[in-house]
Amino acid sequence: MTLFLTYRPKPPLSEYVNIFWLSEGYKPPHKMERVLPDGHMELIINLEEDTFNVYDQRNHEKFKKYRGSLIAGPHSEYVVIDTSSQSSTMGVHFKPGGVFPFFKLPVNELCNVHVSLETLWGNKANHMREQILEVKTPDAKFRVLERYLSEALESPLELHPAVAFALEKFKDSSDILDICEQINLSPRRFIQVFKEAVGLTPKRFCRVQRFQEVLYLIEQGKLVDWTSIAIECGYYDQAHFIHDFRSFSGLSPTTYQALRGDSHNHVPIRK
Repeated sequence: MTLFLTYRPKPPLSEYVNIFWLSEGYKPPHKMERVLPDGHMELIINLEEDTFNVYDQRNHEKFKKYRGSLIAGPHSEYVVIDTSSQSSTMGVHFKPGGVFPFFKLPVNELCNVHVSLETLWGNKANHMREQILEVKTPDAKFRVLERYLSEALESPLELHPAVAFALEKFKDSSDILDICEQINLSPRRFIQVFKEAVGLTPKRFCRVQRFQEVLYLIEQGKLVDWTSIAIECGYYDQAHFIHDFRSFSGLSPTTYQALRGDSHNHVPIRK
């Protein structure tokens, strides 16, 4: 039986973090999963083994091994992971643009890459994992994680005003030129500050969010009207919709529908 718990941290962490999460007992029959992009960053801690394997998209014999606390940068393409490293994990799902107070680098340097937290935090990453393992209850584990993230907060704590404005506007519109006019920045300058804070260009970020909207609509029911979904999500036509879906998932919409599992953004790879 899989246990999945979430925790919303207190301010000021809640300004930058959507949720903390904890998963235990995840042991599916398939050995690998395709993880689809959502444009957010994630901190993932393996509570069982001190490693993560991330596989080559096309050749699953090739993989990169990371230490047990992993940063998944903002992705605009799918990744392949093994399920054995997910049997007992916890993590942090950051808000878009929410990682800048914790790591001393432009977020676009982490676009479509994974990196061990130790690379960014040094031994502090290992100490945090050790202390999380020492405590027994989920609440205690969340408190350790919350304490370390709170201590890692560094000034400045304010997101660039143009990025904050754009992220709010992008919930309803992806008109980048209109936003540039409202914030009085050139498109080139706006793209630069947005990439450094969020990790993706504004256009790609909006495309990924639209892709996520499609996934949520698919998950609402068994009968899927692809034409209606394409229109509702603002695609020009069916070909545009299918092209975008493939670029982010590596699958056609109908293949995704046939293969998808119970977990959002995770698609079993069955061999």
